Amino acid sequence: MKLHKALLLLLFTVSTSLIAQDLTFEEYNPTSTLVVPGKVIKRAKFPFIDVHGHQYRMPNQNLAPVIAAMDTLNMQIMVNLSGRSGNDLMKSVANIKSNYPNRFVVFANINFEGAGAEGWIEKTVAQFEQDVKNGARGLKVYKSLGLRNKDAQGNRLAIDDPRLDPIWAKCGELGVPVLIHAADPKSFWDDFDGDNERWLELKTHPRRKRDANNPAPWEQIIAEQHNMFRKHPNTTFINAHMGWFANNLGKLGELLDEMPNMNVGIGAIIAELGRQPRFAKKFFIKYQDRILFGKDSWKPNEFPTYFRVLESDDEYFPYHKKYHAFWPMYGLDLPDEVLKKVYYKNALRIVPGLDKSLFPN
Repeated sequence: MKLHKALLLLLFTVSTSLIAQDLTFEEYNPTSTLVVPGKVIKRAKFPFIDVHGHQYRMPNQNLAPVIAAMDTLNMQIMVNLSGRSGNDLMKSVANIKSNYPNRFVVFANINFEGAGAEGWIEKTVAQFEQDVKNGARGLKVYKSLGLRNKDAQGNRLAIDDPRLDPIWAKCGELGVPVLIHAADPKSFWDDFDGDNERWLELKTHPRRKRDANNPAPWEQIIAEQHNMFRKHPNTTFINAHMGWFANNLGKLGELLDEMPNMNVGIGAIIAELGRQPRFAKKFFIKYQDRILFGKDSWKPNEFPTYFRVLESDDEYFPYHKKYHAFWPMYGLDLPDEVLKKVYYKNALRIVPGLDKSLFPN
């Protein structure tokens, strides 16, 4: 009997050990045993503006729950980049004015499909100008431009296509910024192997993987965006996701030096900053007038990671999505004046018509 129990115990131990050794990389997510000072920051130190928000149902949305969550975070203004155009945009503006007139603004959107058709550019520019008259504070350009949009002949529509120039020029003329998302992380174009830093993300989200030339090389799409910035020096651009150069801040600094009309938002790239705290802090101090706070997806539980990276000097704390970053975060411990610029001062300067009374000097 004792021998039988011993054998059962041995079999159980061996099988448990084998199961543990059979973990996949996706499953392996150990709890750190490191004990260091630090704490979660649930509320931003200063009131802030999220210049990269999305509320897709805003024309008919009950905004009260959104405001309640914003208040817990210390978010004073959300820029809803999903403002659409025409009647939908007017409905969103009306919803804002009727309920929370100082807490939201919308950017208009343009459908670039079919560009180059007879009369397309005149109609598009006129509609955008009307959208601004109706309350839009800027233009949001989705990554479909450069990736999926086709011109009237069925060819890929390049970001710097000269047929689009009147749009960017009109934004400069009207004094409204263009927030543009071009391409995606370069790793999505790279080989899907053990050397790819985004392997886990591509494994869990396979539709994000692209061939090297699908629909064009990453370098080409990014170059098109920069060409467009250069061609329109009188238009202010906010390059979403730090232009996918948050992992190469030296290069990003060169681009900022070259193109004074380009600014950057930090939406969805905080993990890159949190793994290079000393270098990133120097970058933020040097380019403090060119960086804007943005989150991208509206998930209030993820904002504390941003606050902690920007505000604290904490070490080795977890990021909120393993598939984005399997490495821990470190705080940049930014000076208060830099934080204020990133959180709200730069947005107040760049986005017209925001309520400055919601913020300290």
